[in-house]
Amino acid sequence: MTSVGPIYEQEMPPPVGHVKVVYVGPVAPHWEFRSDFGDSQLIDDFRVRAQARLLLLPRDDPQFRRNRERINRDAVRQNLLIEWDLGYDEDEYDPYGEP
Repeated sequence: MTSVGPIYEQEMPPPVGHVKVVYVGPVAPHWEFRSDFGDSQLIDDFRVRAQARLLLLPRDDPQFRRNRERINRDAVRQNLLIEWDLGYDEDEYDPYGEP
C-alpha cells in the first residue's frame, strides 16, 4: 500500500517576474516573449528554456499542449507570473476539436 503524506496548503510569495508568451504567426519564429517586471537575468534564462521547447512549434501542433504545460510548471517553480496570448479566446476555441 502506498502512503501519501499530508497535503499542506501554503501561500505562494508574490511573483518575482512576469512573462507574456505571444503567438506571432504561422511562420517561424512563432513566439515572442515580453516581460513587464522582474530580474532581467531570470527572465532571460526562462525565455531561453521556453524558446527551446517552442522553437519551430506552432500553436496548432499537438506537441504544443504538452510543452505549454511544461513551460507553465517551469514558471511556477521560478515563481514567475506567466501569461499566454495565442491570438484567440481559449474558452471559445478548441484548435484540436471537431471542425
